[in-house]
Amino acid sequence: MKKVLTTAALAITLASAPVWAQQTLRVAHNAADGNPKADASLLFAKLVEEKTDGRIKVEVGGNAQFGEDSEAITSMRLGAIAFSANSQGTTSSVIPEFGLVGLPFLFSSQQEAWRVLDGPVGEELGALAEREGLVVLSFWDNGIRHVSNNVRPITKPEDLAGVKLRTPPDTMTVDIFQTLGANPTPMAFSELYIALQQGVVDGQENPLANIHSSKLYEVQKYISLTGHKYEATPFLASKIVWDGLSEADQKAVKEAAMEAGEFNRNTFVEQESQLRAEMEAAGVQFNSVDHKVFAEATQAVYDKWKKEYPELVELMVAEAAQQ
Repeated sequence: MKKVLTTAALAITLASAPVWAQQTLRVAHNAADGNPKADASLLFAKLVEEKTDGRIKVEVGGNAQFGEDSEAITSMRLGAIAFSANSQGTTSSVIPEFGLVGLPFLFSSQQEAWRVLDGPVGEELGALAEREGLVVLSFWDNGIRHVSNNVRPITKPEDLAGVKLRTPPDTMTVDIFQTLGANPTPMAFSELYIALQQGVVDGQENPLANIHSSKLYEVQKYISLTGHKYEATPFLASKIVWDGLSEADQKAVKEAAMEAGEFNRNTFVEQESQLRAEMEAAGVQFNSVDHKVFAEATQAVYDKWKKEYPELVELMVAEAAQQ
C-alpha cells in the first residue's frame, strides 16, 4: 500500500511540474545569403540559444522562406512568427511614422542615423509599434540607398524623367521619386531580379549591399550614387510571443538582437568600397551626383509629411542636426 501511495504522489508531482522543453521560434527576412541582414539573423539565432542556455532555439527563414516582409508582419501580429528583420517601408504600412526615417537626405551618414534611432526617435517609434502588436528589439541597418537603371546615368533630377523604377511598397519612397519625375512602381523584392531582367522595370533603388547580394548588378548598366534616403531594418518581435517569454528570456533575446544589430550595422559600412569595386569589375558604370540639387528638388516631400506628422518630423530633423 505504501508503494502505491508513493507512486501516485510521484505521478501527481510530475503532472503539476513544468516540463522543460526547447522552444523553437522563427525569424523571417527576405535578404539573400551573404547580405548583412541574413548574416546578422544567423548570429541572432546563435546568440539567443547561447544566452538562454538552449531553452530557445531560433529557426531562420531567409530569402522570404517564411513569407515576404508584409506577410511576416501579419504573422507576427497574430503570434504565428516570433521575429522579423523587416523593412522600414513595409513596417510603415502598419505604422506610417516609420516612413519618416526615410525622409530624403535627412542623414549625412549611417552613423548619424544610428545615433538618432538609438535615442528619443527610436523610443517614440517603439511605443507606436507596441500599439500595433509589435515590439522593436533593435534598429538594424539597411544602408543609404542609390539608384540603378538601364536607361542612362542619373546625374541630375531631370535624368529620372520617365524612368520606370521599382520601389518597395513604401509611401515615402514613392513620394520621393514621383517628386523627382520618375515612374515609381512598388513591387516585392523577391520579384525584382526577374522584373529587371525582363524589362518590366528600368531600374530600382537599394543600398549597394542589397544590389550585390541579390546580384541585381548583373541586369543593370548604371548605378548612380544618389544617396537619396537612409533606411533602417527594424528588428521586430511579435508582442504576443514576447509577452509569453519569461523576463530572463526577454532580456536574453533583447541582448542578442542588439549585439546582432551592431554586427549588422558595422558590416554594412565595411562592405561599401569592396562591393563597389566588385560591381565595377563586372562592368557596372558608377557615377556621383550633386546631393544638394537633389535635396532641393525633394523639398515638397518634407512639406507633405510635415503637415501629417509635424512633431515627429521636427524631432527627427532636430536630432539629425545635432553634432
